[in-house]
Amino acid sequence: MLSICLKTLPITVKALILVGLSVLLISCETVSYYTQAARGQMAIVFGRQDIQRLLESGDLPNDLREKFSAVLDIRDFAAEELLLPVGDNYQTYVDLEREHVVWNVFAAPEFSTEAVNWCYPIAGCVAYRGYFSEAAARKFAVEWERRGFDVYTGGVDAYSTLGWFEDSLLSTVLSRPDYQLAALIFHELAHQLAYVPGDTTFNESFATTLEREGLRRWLLDSDQAATNAIARRSRERQQQFVELVTSYRDKFDSLYQEKLPAQEMRERKQALQQQLRADYEISKRQWGGDDGYDSWFSNPLNNAQLSTVSSYNDLVPFFMEVLAQADGDLEAFYAEVQRIAVLNPKRRDLIVQSVD
Repeated sequence: MLSICLKTLPITVKALILVGLSVLLISCETVSYYTQAARGQMAIVFGRQDIQRLLESGDLPNDLREKFSAVLDIRDFAAEELLLPVGDNYQTYVDLEREHVVWNVFAAPEFSTEAVNWCYPIAGCVAYRGYFSEAAARKFAVEWERRGFDVYTGGVDAYSTLGWFEDSLLSTVLSRPDYQLAALIFHELAHQLAYVPGDTTFNESFATTLEREGLRRWLLDSDQAATNAIARRSRERQQQFVELVTSYRDKFDSLYQEKLPAQEMRERKQALQQQLRADYEISKRQWGGDDGYDSWFSNPLNNAQLSTVSSYNDLVPFFMEVLAQADGDLEAFYAEVQRIAVLNPKRRDLIVQSVD
């Protein structure tokens, strides 16, 4: 497999391969873009510190000691109970000294929720373009806004290198409670188990499914009743958030199918955005004032932003059905997902759309 071969290569060679591929695929992106990506990844690689050695040191703050120990336990659970390809991932730590590791830019036409795709070596075409610099991401976003597109820029705290490098625990995720950290690690490791270049919705929905199932099993294995209750409540609210946004995404889709003058379309689009905000406020009251999604709703709620939710969740019902048909057997579940992943796109789409 490609990922196995890559693990035998020196780190610097991997970086040169990434830049070299950018030259060969110049029609998709610019060399300068890939250069910043390679530099950003190399900064992470060369900033790694071994977690076990940090734990053995005498000057590690207690909060970091507890978090690092939790991560090692999560790794063991992922490998032993979820059968995920843990390998050497999450055995090192990197202090980035910034809020996010990368900033992703999403774009969609003014009257469509279908996100623009950008193409890359290895990963294929995906519905975002990532930058290790927030300023660079914002600059790129402005360029697309000037072209008349809806644009959304969001910070990302972790990502998978798909086996090119050993993924590290990043300082950007340390503020998360252990159950959220577990969910994140399960999600990112899922990408190394099954990944279809060019199919963001398939990849992210599968990872979201495994994240949820993994967290469910992890919580059952935990003896912390209070933490379990908090995690389940958070999960329920997340599901309600997804359902709310997805329902409005469908309303926007219906609107855009109508043959209306542009100005009228904009006015009705704005009215739907206001209704979405109002419905969110109703949800907040039902949640006892929980404002966990306020930051997300502080943005324009445009088509690009809506696409970020749909790509991570649209196919979750399909994958949950596949898991149910496997009677919860993860080996059988993974085998079926991997079988579907290698089908040609048309055949794969027919299968994954078979579950509403």
